[in-house]
Amino acid sequence: MIELQNVHKAFGRNQVLKGIDIEVARGESLVVIGGSGTGKSVLIKCILGLVAPDAGRITVDGHDALTAERTAFLARFGMLFQGGALFDSLPVWQNVAFRLLQGRGKRPRDAARDTAIGKLRRVGLKPEVADLMPAELSGGMQKRVGLARAIADDPEIIFFDEPTAGLDPIMSGVINALIREIVDEMGATAITITHDMRSVREIAHKVAMLHGGVIRWHGPVDRIETSGDPYLDQFIHGRADGPIESVR
Repeated sequence: MIELQNVHKAFGRNQVLKGIDIEVARGESLVVIGGSGTGKSVLIKCILGLVAPDAGRITVDGHDALTAERTAFLARFGMLFQGGALFDSLPVWQNVAFRLLQGRGKRPRDAARDTAIGKLRRVGLKPEVADLMPAELSGGMQKRVGLARAIADDPEIIFFDEPTAGLDPIMSGVINALIREIVDEMGATAITITHDMRSVREIAHKVAMLHGGVIRWHGPVDRIETSGDPYLDQFIHGRADGPIESVR
């Protein structure tokens, strides 16, 4: 479904991606891990065509990410942003239905609201939440609303950017379970960026570690403990000592 071939990207003298090669199968949940500043978000932006790689090729279902017709291309994606990124001036239902109320595929407001309430139910929120403002919600509820928005138009591909950031362990577990259930139900292809190893184990089919501008390790989630790769081993166990240098 998604293929990156020898993708490079630099910002000035900062070479962020140095030849990324990776495939994500249709219906697969890939979790990308790696330290802060290693280029995980740049990778996502390149796939979406928001940032043009300096070299290499990215295809989504066989279509070039840079030359595909933008509206149709982006309509295939849903996105759960790290900070929720809800519009604080819009009620919850309009946040969830934002895409449904825009552009060529615009739906009547009543139909969009019904869809939004259905998606809110799917993430465990009651219909009365629909008319609240984002500021009236807890962090966990905001994250669920963001998830409902990500799936509002039943996308084929969903990106999750640090889905459990800022949440307590119990709510993190709830969000992880929802993500895995929804991805499996929809048959969606998913890429998740996270530092949370619990999320890795609960969401991923496969894991890719980005380090030094390349994919250092890529394989099934059940092999991360026995990979034999010293970089991956240091990262997943949070060790200060190892080949990954820490800033002290």
